[in-house]
Amino acid sequence: MIASTRKPRIAVLGSANIDWVCRVPRLPCPGETVQALSVSRYRGGKGANQAVAAARLGAEVSFFGRIGSDSFGETLLEGFEENGVEASAVERHPDSPTGTATIWVDEHGENAIVVAAGANGRVDRTYVDRHLARLAEFDALLLQFEIPTDTVAHVLRSLPPRRPLVVLDPAPAAALSGLCVDRIGCITPNEEELRTLSGARDIERGAKTLHDLGAELIVCTLGARGAAILSGGEPAVRVPSFPVAAVDSTAAGDAFAAALAVGLATSEVPDLERLVRRACAAGALATATPGAWPSLPSAKQVDELLGG
Repeated sequence: MIASTRKPRIAVLGSANIDWVCRVPRLPCPGETVQALSVSRYRGGKGANQAVAAARLGAEVSFFGRIGSDSFGETLLEGFEENGVEASAVERHPDSPTGTATIWVDEHGENAIVVAAGANGRVDRTYVDRHLARLAEFDALLLQFEIPTDTVAHVLRSLPPRRPLVVLDPAPAAALSGLCVDRIGCITPNEEELRTLSGARDIERGAKTLHDLGAELIVCTLGARGAAILSGGEPAVRVPSFPVAAVDSTAAGDAFAAALAVGLATSEVPDLERLVRRACAAGALATATPGAWPSLPSAKQVDELLGG
C-alpha cells in the first residue's frame, strides 16, 4: 500500500443530533412498556459521529449540515470545536429544532433507534449548491441517509467526476435507484441494510444487485463477525473483527465508515483487507463505551488494538 504523508482532508455532509440513550434490560416488543435502567444525553447523529470519528483518527475534517437555533445546536457546535472538527458551513435553521434520536440499548449492547430529523431534514439542494465548490476540494466525502435522499442524489449528480472520493453509509436504508451509484467510491451497508437495498438475503447476491446499479466497492459490516469486501463481482473476502466486551453498539458503524474513508483517502494504492481490518478495529472499540461521541476511538487506540 502506498500512503500519503499528509493528513487526508475529509468532508462530512450529514446529520447532527442530540441522542437520548435509555439503557433497558431488553428491547421492548410492540405495545410493551419496559422500565429504563438509566437515561443519558449525548451528542450524536450519523454525520456528526463520522466527522468526530475521522478527526480522532487523524484526518482534517469539515462538517456540513444544519442544526436548530436552540441550545442543543449550540451544544453540537461546542462539541465540534472541542474535537477539532471545522464547522463554519453549519447553518442554524430558524424554524426547525436540532435533530434528536431516542436510543434503547439492552444488556448485550444491541440497540434500537428512533430519529426525529428536525433541521437535518432541511439540508436541501439549495444548501448543497451554496457549498458545492468547497465540497469538491476534499479528498473524501462521507454521506449517509439521515438527510433527505433527494439531497444525496443531488450532490452525487453535481460533484466533479473524480474528486472527492465518496463513501456512502446507506443508513437508514433507502432505495439507491434514484442515485448516481457509479459516482460512489465505496458503500458500507450492514447485513440488514444490504438486504433492504438489494432484496437479497445472501450478501454476495445482494452485492451483485448493487454492482449492477453501478457500485464498484461494497464493504458489508457483519457486527461481531467483522466485515466482507465485495468488489467488482469477485467472491467476498471476509475480514474478522476483534473480541471486545460490547456495551453499546451505537456509532460502531460510523466509526467503521470513518476509518475506512480515512484509509481510502490516505492510500494511493489501497490494500483493502488492511484498511477494512483497521475499520473493524475502530468499530469494535466503539462498542466498548456507552454513547456515540464518547465511544469513538483515537488512532492510537486503534493502533494498540491492531498490535502496532
